[in-house]
Amino acid sequence: MGVKESTSSTPAPHKRTRDPDRRCLRAPPIKRPVVDNGSVLEMTRDAFEELVSEALDKIPPELTRVMDNVAVFVEGEPPADDPELLGLYEGTPLTERGEWYAGVLPDRITIYMGPTLRYCETPEDVVHEVAVTVIHEVAHHFGIEDERLHELGWG
Repeated sequence: MGVKESTSSTPAPHKRTRDPDRRCLRAPPIKRPVVDNGSVLEMTRDAFEELVSEALDKIPPELTRVMDNVAVFVEGEPPADDPELLGLYEGTPLTERGEWYAGVLPDRITIYMGPTLRYCETPEDVVHEVAVTVIHEVAHHFGIEDERLHELGWG
């Protein structure tokens, strides 16, 4: 699968990066930068992909039914120029599609394994962070912007 060529009328990709003021925990954010935990959690690619699948399964069926022309991928590492990137949505949100939207490649949601494992301290943190990242990127598919996602706690 490819990524739609960027044009001036194509919206910029939506990114979810590590928030330096937020720890990878369910507790309220701690107001200090996240420090690498010194060792990276180990998880197989299959196990990480299963977490992404489980997060997608938590999306209510009434929403998944209207998701259209979108594919979800797991990659090991983000581009070198954005090493803290946890997830990325590239495409045209449902709210911006019009009559012209036909015969285009699927939108692409990418969840990055490496930064997620480096960011989190426990396997439970990874489960939570994957779920938040998946929901965040799927929300962009529905046209929800970062500001609103942060207000809702999915930033």
